[in-house]
Amino acid sequence: MITPAFDLHQDPDHLTICIRAPYTRTSEFDLFIDGTDFKFYAKPYFLRLSLPGRIVEDGREKATFDLDKGVFTLKVPKETPGEHFEGLQMLTSLLAPKGSRSAKPLVEDVSGEGSEISGDGEEEEEEYDWQLEQEVYTDRSEEEQRTLQKYGFGNQRSGVFSRLQEELSDVIDVKNPDGTSASERRQARLEAEALAFSSDHYLADLFEDDEINRLLKFTPWWSKLSPSTEQEEESAVSFSDEEKEQLRKFTNRSYLLDKMSRYQAWLSLVDILLAYSYEVRSTEGEHNVESPWNVRKLSGTLCWLETYSCLLDVLVSFGRRVLCYPLYRHFALVTSAISDTVKIFQSGKACILKCLLDIHKVFRENDPAYILNDLYITDYCIWIQRVKSKKVIELATVLQNASLQKKDLELELDELESAARMVVEEEQQASSDSSSSASSDSSSSDSSSGSEESETEGQGCFEFKQGGGSREACKDNPSQPSSFTSPIPHTSSTALFPSENRKADAPRSASQGCRQLIQELGEQMTEELRISTDASSEAETQCSLMSEAAVDAEEPSGRSSSSSSGGTLLEPSPCTNPLLIVQTHQDQDFIS
Repeated sequence: MITPAFDLHQDPDHLTICIRAPYTRTSEFDLFIDGTDFKFYAKPYFLRLSLPGRIVEDGREKATFDLDKGVFTLKVPKETPGEHFEGLQMLTSLLAPKGSRSAKPLVEDVSGEGSEISGDGEEEEEEYDWQLEQEVYTDRSEEEQRTLQKYGFGNQRSGVFSRLQEELSDVIDVKNPDGTSASERRQARLEAEALAFSSDHYLADLFEDDEINRLLKFTPWWSKLSPSTEQEEESAVSFSDEEKEQLRKFTNRSYLLDKMSRYQAWLSLVDILLAYSYEVRSTEGEHNVESPWNVRKLSGTLCWLETYSCLLDVLVSFGRRVLCYPLYRHFALVTSAISDTVKIFQSGKACILKCLLDIHKVFRENDPAYILNDLYITDYCIWIQRVKSKKVIELATVLQNASLQKKDLELELDELESAARMVVEEEQQASSDSSSSASSDSSSSDSSSGSEESETEGQGCFEFKQGGGSREACKDNPSQPSSFTSPIPHTSSTALFPSENRKADAPRSASQGCRQLIQELGEQMTEELRISTDASSEAETQCSLMSEAAVDAEEPSGRSSSSSSGGTLLEPSPCTNPLLIVQTHQDQDFIS
């Protein structure tokens, strides 16, 4: 027989059951309604439900069949009008177990081979090397079973990894889980996290946080939900057809857990949902090929088969693993994932079930992570449907009031951040000092060079003016070397030789010959000595030497200066003309 796809809805007075049974005849189906027991049969489909409330068959029921879609719809009145049937979305829990006519909890035998994972049929479909040497499998004795360590949902599994160690080596980090105690696994996990922590990666995400801020602004789908009652929760959370199909495939079972096992099951559920919340936020709701790795790596329950003793241990383990392994390692993502998990629990067990189904799908499509479904996720999907909503809300309140600080992670984050900030401040201060020093040097250099240029420019312009040039020529072409026909200005002889005014009786021909000689000498010196910036100092030196030689030549004759002898001294600028022309009284007599 095939269990058909089905769905249930309710209003205050009626329960509506929709059953998808294609390729059946409308005249060949049977219905049975008796209180909480409902049966439907249409070959080859058979459905038996144990309802959370009582319904009656009193003639007010209505049944329709959509031939095109193959959907049978039955609307049945409630025995007590206005009664709310709780848990109609928990489809697995509605399937009546074999041999039972009610939905009362059953005891599941989890000892021996029954505790091992199911799925041998899938393994038989794989290709094997038929020439491989084989050994006869023998059951372990009860004493050997007691020595094996427990793990999985509610610590109900053992001996799984001894047979599947090769396949599971890439799924979990703990070595030899069947022979390693819980305390040994915890110690090994802490040591591995200490080795995996990278201060450089952490500080890089801390100071270059543009990508982190973008992830923190992401809004997951459960953020739109509001804390509500069970009735409002069912209307707010909806399951897709694929999720409903997966719920129908689960086998309904009950779990006999003691108080400590139930407490650890709740804590492990928080741990798994924390990892899932981080995965959804880090991928912005779009799962990728790294999603299975993210969920199992960030959960100590899935990666190290960890069992926690208190809620703070769960938060510390999750926080350490976020700062050690994934791509984005920021403490703000830890607190954000905690807030998201609080929101999931506040939204009720229907929201939790939807998250677990998403995790189940992610693991189901990854090899070999699918084994984690058999160890944990499938059992959680079935178990969460039967828990009381009151327990979920209580856990949400405790988780919301929990506080996690950086010092709790024991990774010396505060000291690391303080040292990094001191280094950054020192670098910024050094950079600021260097910048201000460079600016000061640049301004002083500019001012000194500007003053030198202006001084040189002023001198050159003044010299050009003395030699017949102009200041405007210096301004118009500051980079062009000044050239002129003669360093001796072509002015009247009376300006150059004022002594001629006192010698009116001197012959004009001799005076003109002297001026012509002086002009020729000046033109010759102009051709040999071109003014340049590189030779300016050399020209000054030459001018100084010539002046000293001329003075030395005058001193033996007893003439101390040209003014005392009645002569005229003409000294052009050393930068423009190194020729020094001295005219004495003796020269005047010679000319006369």
